[in-house]
Amino acid sequence: MSLAEAHISSLLVQVSPEHLNTTKKLIEEFEEAEIYGVNEVGKIVVVLETQTQGFITDVIEKINNMPGVLGATMVYHQIDSEPNTDTNTNTNNLTPDTSYIVSEEQV
Repeated sequence: MSLAEAHISSLLVQVSPEHLNTTKKLIEEFEEAEIYGVNEVGKIVVVLETQTQGFITDVIEKINNMPGVLGATMVYHQIDSEPNTDTNTNTNNLTPDTSYIVSEEQV
């Protein structure tokens, strides 16, 4: 049985400053991509939300091949699976460890 997944990842794209606006427009054409930050020296933070991990690597490759791009690197990746409808969320049969408690002074 296959579970529905959501892959959330973020990329740091470094681009030569003269290609910054063109690269931003090209990245925005990806339906699953959203630009979260840009600076004038040529760094772009991109967040992707996809259903497969393969799409992430495809996007990184396409961005790396854009004119003026110096590199695109994935800096974060999280996989969220469809929640289990079973009421027992402790599936590993281990008792939770409650012996370690942090006081307010320790925080």
